[in-house]
Amino acid sequence: MTLPEHDPMRVFDRRLVRLRRDRAAATVTRVAPVLEAAAERLLDRLDDTTRRFSRALEIGGRGVVAPLLRARGIPFVVSLDLSARMAAGAGGLAVAGDEEWLPFAAGSFDLVVANLSLHWVNDLPGALVQIRRALSPDGLFLAALPGLGTLQELREALAEAETELRGGISPRVSPFPELRDLAGLLQRAGFALPVADGEALPIRYRTPLALFEDLRAAGEGNAVRARDPRTPPRALLPSAASRLPVDAEGFPASLRLLVMTGWSPHESQSKPARPGSATVRLADALGVEERAAGEPTGRGPAR
Repeated sequence: MTLPEHDPMRVFDRRLVRLRRDRAAATVTRVAPVLEAAAERLLDRLDDTTRRFSRALEIGGRGVVAPLLRARGIPFVVSLDLSARMAAGAGGLAVAGDEEWLPFAAGSFDLVVANLSLHWVNDLPGALVQIRRALSPDGLFLAALPGLGTLQELREALAEAETELRGGISPRVSPFPELRDLAGLLQRAGFALPVADGEALPIRYRTPLALFEDLRAAGEGNAVRARDPRTPPRALLPSAASRLPVDAEGFPASLRLLVMTGWSPHESQSKPARPGSATVRLADALGVEERAAGEPTGRGPAR
C-alpha cells in the first residue's frame, strides 16, 4: 500500500531518506559519539526496571545501539533500518525494513528500542501501533527523538540567509515533534504506563563546516517533501554560517532529546482505580479534619 502523492501525512520523502542513509553507512562512525551519548541516556531507562529481556529489536540504531544491548546481556538482537547497508553495520542480525510497515509477527520481541530514527517517519501514530503489536505482553518500548528546538540556531540562520538571498524561505531543517504530544501518542497506540520526558544534549562545533559535515555523515540531510527543488544559492551556507551564534566554546548545535517509554499491556501491570472504589476517606489518609465547602478553615488567605 502506498499513500497518494497529495496525502498531507507524507511530510518526508522516504526514498530520499533511504538513499541518504545508504550513503551515510560509510561515514556514520564520524558521528558515533553523539549517537552513543543519546543511546546511553535512552538505555539508562533499563536500569529502572527489574524486567529481564531476551529478544530485542533496535530500529535505526546506526551501528551503535545493537552492541550496547548485547553488552547488557540481551542474547537476541535484531537491527532494522530503512537502509540495508546501515542495518548491516550493526554487526548482527540485520533486516532492511520500513518503520511504517514492520515485517514482524505479533509478540516477536520483549524490547524495542528506537534511537534518533522515528523523526523521519510520516505516520508516527501508525508506526507506534505496529511497534506495540510487535511486542509481547509486558514488553518495553524505548525511543529517543530530536524534539522541537533541535538545530534551532541553524534553522534561524538558514532562514535569515535565504530571505536575504531569495526574498523568502523554504524548509531546510526537518520539523520535530513537541514533548507534550508524545505521551498522548503512546496512549493512543495502546501502550500502558506511557511516559515522555526531555533533556538537552549539549553539542559544540569548532566550525560551522564541521556541523554541516556531521549532518551529511549521519544521513540527516533535508528530506522534507516541500523542500525547494532548486539548487541552493552558492552563498547560502557561507551566509548562514556567518549568522550562527558562537562563544568561547565554539558553535552550539542544540539537540533536544525527547524520550518515550511505554509498555505492552499485561494483566500484572498496575492500573488506575475505578472511580468511586476508594475505601478510605482522603481526610483520614491525610490526617486532617474534613470540612464542608465554604466552611472557614481558620487560616488566612493563601499567598
